[in-house]
Amino acid sequence: MAANPPCTSAPRLQPFSQFPSSVLVECGSPGTDIISTVEFNHTGELLATGDKGGRVVIFQREQESKNQPHRRGEYNVYSTFQSHEPEFDYLKSLEIEEKINKIRWLPQQNAAYFLLSTNDKTVKLWKVSERDKRPEGYNLKDEDGRLRDPSMITVLRDSLLGVGGSTGRALWEPVRASPMPAAGVGLEPVPGADALLLALQVPVLRPMDLMVEATPRRVFANAHTYHINSISVNSDYETYMSADDLRINLWNFEITNQNIVDIKPANMEELTEVITAAEFHPHHCNTFVYSSSKGTIRLCDMRTAALCDRHAKFFEEPEDPSNRSFFSEIISSISDVKFSHSGRYIMTRDYLTVKVWDLNMENRPIETYQVHDYLRSKLCSLYENDCIFDKFECVWNGSDSVIMTGSYNNFFRMFDRNTKRDVTLEASRENSKPRAILKPRKVCVGGKRRKDEISVDSLDFSKKILHTAWHPSENIIAVAATNNLYIFQDK
Repeated sequence: MAANPPCTSAPRLQPFSQFPSSVLVECGSPGTDIISTVEFNHTGELLATGDKGGRVVIFQREQESKNQPHRRGEYNVYSTFQSHEPEFDYLKSLEIEEKINKIRWLPQQNAAYFLLSTNDKTVKLWKVSERDKRPEGYNLKDEDGRLRDPSMITVLRDSLLGVGGSTGRALWEPVRASPMPAAGVGLEPVPGADALLLALQVPVLRPMDLMVEATPRRVFANAHTYHINSISVNSDYETYMSADDLRINLWNFEITNQNIVDIKPANMEELTEVITAAEFHPHHCNTFVYSSSKGTIRLCDMRTAALCDRHAKFFEEPEDPSNRSFFSEIISSISDVKFSHSGRYIMTRDYLTVKVWDLNMENRPIETYQVHDYLRSKLCSLYENDCIFDKFECVWNGSDSVIMTGSYNNFFRMFDRNTKRDVTLEASRENSKPRAILKPRKVCVGGKRRKDEISVDSLDFSKKILHTAWHPSENIIAVAATNNLYIFQDK
């Protein structure tokens, strides 16, 4: 397999190729095993996915081997654990489903890994660690780790007090009794104690097959009335925030939480917008942004007040009255917001477009990319089958020069910010041969269709790519298509 070029080089949108094991997850039950989030850790060596059944699957990248150089970069299952279980809120008579909404990694500080996972109501901090040794040789446990017969333990205890259990003497005692034995007083063994000493053993650690354990270190619950849609780790790595439809909470990993945004009106009939996504600035721990269903972005500074009900900056693009329609408000709702790695730009995704905003210019985006503008004539049917409410995510590459987001028919789009080129690629089992180069796809809107094009009327709206991730330093991408996970690399 060709080496992955660093992201500092000129970005290339194609050709991307499949990894030898590109279809990493193929689950048998599409109902509960639909992938709901994908996230690389800070080094890119681990890749975590969450699904609708509350399960987290972590993949680890294979290390380079001289014997098998082609396996470099291949991701294999590292750990699987159940993060959330279905619950029932008896006060509100509501079921709380186990679906994992977001996963966020914490930077690695020691040999263990830490990540946050959340469903609609509860955020959990997980520790993922390795264990390759186990203790053996317990005196009170057998080889399988079970406690020995209590009667045998009693006999052993009595024997420790004195052979025969009646003398009450220790195994070793002074020659002459004295409250404080003088220096140099000799010790003589109790008769019969030698055999007992031979029976006692010191536990030792012995090698075992590598075991990866996931344990919950913190559970952050009972702080959200509405469904959690975002979590974001702060750059101070001591706090994180969680956002639902109307509130954003700031949490400390060790202490408790604090409400920092509350847009709930006194009268719910006056509610005009909801929070759709939120994220911390990558470098300034006091700054964060959140987007709304009205297509607006608010940047807040936590230094101004404890409750950030007044924003520092407000980003909104004026709507063209000529394009106003029944669906305008729905398709303008922002489904994802991401800071660039540099912290200079904000990227937002609505139903039809991806927009890039400069933090120094609030009145309009500096870049707008059409993801699937050919669906504008299909909005009525998309509204009827509820596809118009799909929440697509967007990601930056490591150098902020390329943008990626998903579409329908298992298509995903890439936009080069420097050359203004774009490409449409497809994640499907039909072309998932190892190291097969992905061919660009084109959608025919009208007129005569070419051989390699697909008609807009033939698109499968049940196949959609909502969740994607990009390796932090290499041109490796992960794409979730229903219950399959594909990984591609730039050749």
